[in-house]
Amino acid sequence: METAKIQIQLGRNNWVLGERTRVMGILNVTRDSFSDGGKYLEPDAALDHARAMALQGADILDVGGESTRPGARAVSVSEELKRVLPVIRLLKQELDLPVSIDTYKHEVALEAIAAGAD
Repeated sequence: METAKIQIQLGRNNWVLGERTRVMGILNVTRDSFSDGGKYLEPDAALDHARAMALQGADILDVGGESTRPGARAVSVSEELKRVLPVIRLLKQELDLPVSIDTYKHEVALEAIAAGAD
């Protein structure tokens, strides 16, 4: 007996779950990121990095505007929005990949979705 295929749609992309492993490109737009040290604060730098990740095989781009490294200070909703919204808008204009938002704040999640996050 064959298992039913589960499909999800992310933006314009239709994925069949279990079809293949998907790769998420992480795009931190924080000054104190433990993984990149704040290299992608400016939207154009973030876009360049996202393009490189897409060329390397990323299937989805995950944008984060607040560091979660141990000892990191929390940022306000307005600061997080100031960091992530321009990047999300630019990514959705320039690339044909789903974009997710890495946040625990519902206000940021809602605004990110309104800006185009999938």
